[in-house]
Amino acid sequence: MIEVVAVLLLFSMGIVLIRALLGPSLFDRILAVNVFSTKTALLIAVYAWIMDRPDILDIAIVYVLINFIAVIAFLKLIVRGNLADSSSERVR
Repeated sequence: MIEVVAVLLLFSMGIVLIRALLGPSLFDRILAVNVFSTKTALLIAVYAWIMDRPDILDIAIVYVLINFIAVIAFLKLIVRGNLADSSSERVR
């Protein structure tokens, strides 16, 4: 039964990948890449369940954290044009 979940995850990842490539706007593409990364972490968790290796779940958690930070940084880059906070001054 869990193998069916893995296959359905792969299928939905394919659909989301098509959305990322054909999305009408940049924000749709960013959202699709974020969903794809989340589904990748779920696939890693399913793989850990199938192989009975709970230590692989650490990889999924790190992957989700990196994905979260990357999406926030990318959106900040798009909205502000840079990653630095424009209101703060440099400390020397």
